[in-house]
Amino acid sequence: MNKEFLSIVEQLEREKGLPRAVLIEAVKQALTIAAHKIAKITEENKDEVSVDIDEQKGDIRVFISGKEIVSKEFGRIAAQTARQVIIQKIREAEKENIFEDFKDRAGQIIGGIVYRIEKRGVILDLLGKAEGIIPNSFLSPLDKFRMGERVKALVIDVKREKGPQIVLSRKHPGLVKKLFELEVPEIYDGIVEIKSIAREAGERTKIAVFSKDDKVDCVGSCVGIRGSRVKNIIEELRGEKIDIIRWHDEIKEFIKASLAPAAVSKIEIDRELKRAKVLVNSDQLSLAIGRKGQNVRLASRLVEWEIDVRTKEAIEESLKVLASLKSVSDRTATLLVNAGYSDVSSLARANEEDLAKIKGIGAKKVAKMVEEARKKVEAAKAKISQAVSDDAQNKSKKAMPEEPAATEGDKEITQEDNQEEK
Repeated sequence: MNKEFLSIVEQLEREKGLPRAVLIEAVKQALTIAAHKIAKITEENKDEVSVDIDEQKGDIRVFISGKEIVSKEFGRIAAQTARQVIIQKIREAEKENIFEDFKDRAGQIIGGIVYRIEKRGVILDLLGKAEGIIPNSFLSPLDKFRMGERVKALVIDVKREKGPQIVLSRKHPGLVKKLFELEVPEIYDGIVEIKSIAREAGERTKIAVFSKDDKVDCVGSCVGIRGSRVKNIIEELRGEKIDIIRWHDEIKEFIKASLAPAAVSKIEIDRELKRAKVLVNSDQLSLAIGRKGQNVRLASRLVEWEIDVRTKEAIEESLKVLASLKSVSDRTATLLVNAGYSDVSSLARANEEDLAKIKGIGAKKVAKMVEEARKKVEAAKAKISQAVSDDAQNKSKKAMPEEPAATEGDKEITQEDNQEEK
């Protein structure tokens, strides 16, 4: 058995990547268990069994109380038990090897082939070494995969239990960042740096880049010749739109660039609160805000500032509405609008302590303003409620059928009926 044993150990060591010491120890455990069964060794006397394996020659010898076991029955049971233990050890070792290979790869991009599509998510074959799962919650809305399709994903977590389990994502902003690092040599080499990124998976991503070399155009490097580089990334993301923005250390310039393609007229900033009030012309408002507020929302996340976009006309209207309150002067209305309170409703919902912190507005005045604003909002709600009620009543009346007016013929018939009754 010595040559056969050594060849099996060498094969497993080579094919499975299992250390020889692990395999030898597994065989020792298997033979010890087999010896227990043959000799009916109890837990108290288990130390009486010893196994000696010559790793050079492959000779195996088992002793019970110092006496060597030589038995066909033992050989049969030992072989079966050894096989089971070795298989289990191989599985455990393979799982441990997978965990060791992937445990430090969180945040890295990895390629795989769609292996299974389940209710819980998409299973990828990761280069034949392991399986990874993209849970449904980590898929982009644009992701529609076919079996055997090649896919790139970001490693989010590697867990020991159940496998180990390698959790992947197609929704994380880090995926876009890593795709740019793969596609743009200047980013990989450190010449162009990705400063920040904001993403709404399946719809749009804004990415801010900066060049450390004045001779290298950071935006042009990311776009590529005729848009070749960014097109490859968009294709991998199934058509998600990408805005590549030039990063600026001056926050006003950065905010202005982040709101592209909208043209900005004026920006007022509060560095302490990291708030920016952006003024645009009426024809640029929809571009600046974007569909369902997406453009300004992504811009805010990209620059990590709160951005409030308004038009000159909207600000004038806000000032007019707030100044209509008896407790609010023109100067106070300007202070409120600058602080982000653009209408009576926002003033009614405001926290009095926050309002009192606005320079130029005293605590006594705050209470009066909020009370008046709340009364005005309640009055408006009551008026709307009454209007709805009146409208419902009018519709109900119109829905009821009216009795037709009596004709001359009807009158004659009625008179005849009355005469008959008499």
